[in-house]
Amino acid sequence: MKQHILVIGAGFGGMWSALSATRLFDLHDHNGVEVTVLAPQAELRVRPRFYEPNAHQMAAPIGELFDAVGVKFIKGAADTIDVELKRVGYIDASGARQTCSYDKLVLATGSRLALPNTPGVAEHAFDVDQIEQAVRLENHLKSLASLPGNKARNTVVVAGGGFTGIETATEMPARLRAIFGADAVIEVIIVDRGEKVGASMGAEISQSIAEASTELGLKWQLKSSVVAVDENGVTLADGQRIDAKTVVWTTGVRASSLTEQIPAERDGQGRLHVDSHLKVIGQDDIYATGDVAYAACDDIGNYAMMTCQHAISLGRHAGNNVAAHILGVAPTPYSQPKYVTCLDLGAWGAVYTEGWDRQVKLVKHEGKELKTQINTVWIYPPAADRASALAAADPMIPVA
Repeated sequence: MKQHILVIGAGFGGMWSALSATRLFDLHDHNGVEVTVLAPQAELRVRPRFYEPNAHQMAAPIGELFDAVGVKFIKGAADTIDVELKRVGYIDASGARQTCSYDKLVLATGSRLALPNTPGVAEHAFDVDQIEQAVRLENHLKSLASLPGNKARNTVVVAGGGFTGIETATEMPARLRAIFGADAVIEVIIVDRGEKVGASMGAEISQSIAEASTELGLKWQLKSSVVAVDENGVTLADGQRIDAKTVVWTTGVRASSLTEQIPAERDGQGRLHVDSHLKVIGQDDIYATGDVAYAACDDIGNYAMMTCQHAISLGRHAGNNVAAHILGVAPTPYSQPKYVTCLDLGAWGAVYTEGWDRQVKLVKHEGKELKTQINTVWIYPPAADRASALAAADPMIPVA
């Protein structure tokens, strides 16, 4: 009877885990293991692009890719993990409860925006965390055209001045003018706890963020936070009121709640502590990858962030190493010492940085060209060709 590797999740970490495990078995001419991916859809949802318009197009089908390399796909939503019995419970496509047993498990269920208990956020705020929410925001923006033109209709408040908040806000002027007309008077306001524009992104990159904000007409409400949201706007901590028909929440990401069902240590964001081979510490048959893994990138104290840049490499290493465990060959320690940032700044362009201190290397048009290449080519799945897809899953290929 074949051994079974079950990968939960078909995002960057899950897809690349399945391909990388299959690659190593292929290199060793070993066909005694079945690799299965369990996920709600046979598609890679390109989450880094959900701040853009046309979010419904930001998903790449991967069913044919899995067929080409011999990975089995189960359509379902996992909700239970029984570590003792090595069994995962899930709801299948018809709504029925099913179970799937495994010999080795790779948890790649990603992360979610963890909305706060701030009054009105759940009822009235939008977000771009998942494709359905990004489509909901887009439909809402388009529906505003049917309302009488006034300041509240033409105002968007973005709660949070981190990566997602900045990309969402800097894209918003073009999105609003596409709906209201090129001459529309609009207002986009970022509410952020920082003391200066783009402070959370670092001193050097913040200069580009400030320049782009000025050129695009974005306003920053600094040293502030939203304490209440309603259908007509927000209330800030200092009592100030901002009238806005659109509030986008971008703060508070947390690892999938499935990590809580695995007896192991987790970090403050719910990520499982893993060793250098991405095996969950204390669990011999469970690996974690992507946004659910708290993994050291280097030996000087940097840890993988919840980005596709890290998830791609984490996935390739996790798949390779779970296969190596079965084969009894040497695993490949995860290492990703190079860190880069490419931040989209709307019509201004983009800014590309290198290093954990985010040293600026490209700005404006040159940065935008690179960002476009990343968003439309580099992060997409390989072609559904067995040889090229498996070659692309080599964990030694640098991601950045």
